[in-house]
Amino acid sequence: MTVDKFAALATANAPGQEVRQAAGNVGNLMRGGRIAGHPIDFSHGDVDAFGPTPGAADRFSEALVAGGRQAYTEYRGSADIRSELSEVLAAFTGAPVSADNGTIVTPGTQGALFLAVASLVNAGDKVAIVQPDYFANRKLVEFVGGYPVPVAMDYLGSSPDSGLDLAQLKDAFKAGARVFLFSNPNNPTGVVYSRREIGEIARLAAAFDVMIIADQLYSRLLYANQNYAHIRAAGLPEDRVITIMGPSKTESLSGYRLGIAFGAPAVIERMEKLQAIVSLRAAGYNQAVLRTWFREPKGWLEERIARHQAIRDDLLGVFRDGSMPTREPQAGSYLFPTLPPLGVGLQDFVRLLRHQADVIVTAGTEFGPCPNNIRLNFSQDHTAAMAAGRRIVEMAHRYRK
Repeated sequence: MTVDKFAALATANAPGQEVRQAAGNVGNLMRGGRIAGHPIDFSHGDVDAFGPTPGAADRFSEALVAGGRQAYTEYRGSADIRSELSEVLAAFTGAPVSADNGTIVTPGTQGALFLAVASLVNAGDKVAIVQPDYFANRKLVEFVGGYPVPVAMDYLGSSPDSGLDLAQLKDAFKAGARVFLFSNPNNPTGVVYSRREIGEIARLAAAFDVMIIADQLYSRLLYANQNYAHIRAAGLPEDRVITIMGPSKTESLSGYRLGIAFGAPAVIERMEKLQAIVSLRAAGYNQAVLRTWFREPKGWLEERIARHQAIRDDLLGVFRDGSMPTREPQAGSYLFPTLPPLGVGLQDFVRLLRHQADVIVTAGTEFGPCPNNIRLNFSQDHTAAMAAGRRIVEMAHRYRK
């Protein structure tokens, strides 16, 4: 049982882990020679291409000088920092946030996800999960003994909505799912749930007494003319929603491992108790970096969004010209291109990309039943990303069935 439980947490194909993959029989599968180009890792954002927010290192240094006072915060995080965060998060999401009993600082948003799932899901519980969605969601639910109930998302459809199948979501709730876990913007596709969809999710959750865990990691990186509806401001009681955010992606602060969960006080208290035996707290000195979050210099965020949008648009052109259908991301920094029918398996193609074209991507199967997709984080050097995108298209056509 234990062996099987951990076997299901296989990490070889997860984002950031591809470099550990052996070449295997890739040499026997190769068609043609190598494709020269600057190596690029699309499995995560490049913090050299997009550096951390100004002042982050200074705040960390100040915390280091403060010593134990900053190192040993409450398990749920520094009270002063939580007080500051509650104000900006309430303004951003459109609903009150309690600094005292409704907020916890965690070691990354991944830490927050684990704590939230473990605090809400018991063995045998059903949890509604979107397909495709963040690679860890299903694994977390299964690890604590829960059963994922898949809900389809037709992200390539022509609707201005995300494509979430709301009828399937209702059926999942009817079947007994009492937790709904989803990312918005969706990871891996970059689609944003429309206000109509968020309103209907909230209505269904209220009708069936469902708890919501909303991963909103990329909700600040919204592209031109894109609206965003926060589920916690959609009329649900405070005790029915846990929202997870953090500065690791849009703000390139991933190396500090900082996440924030806020919402239902009873769940936050459980999360703190669990964090106390898992990691004690988010690293104390690192927490001080949160004082830069939402306080970037004027124009900084707008400039970063514009640069990402330019990369997005150019890569979309490369993939669409290469006959690889791709939904235009409305937020975040992910693309989820659809490959043509291949003469090799998806995992083999991913290895071939790495060993033959110096391009690392994440297999679509990490995010759901998507054997014809790859995911790219395009928060990269613009020129290098474009060249790598063209190599992907060349490889896809080279290995067509």
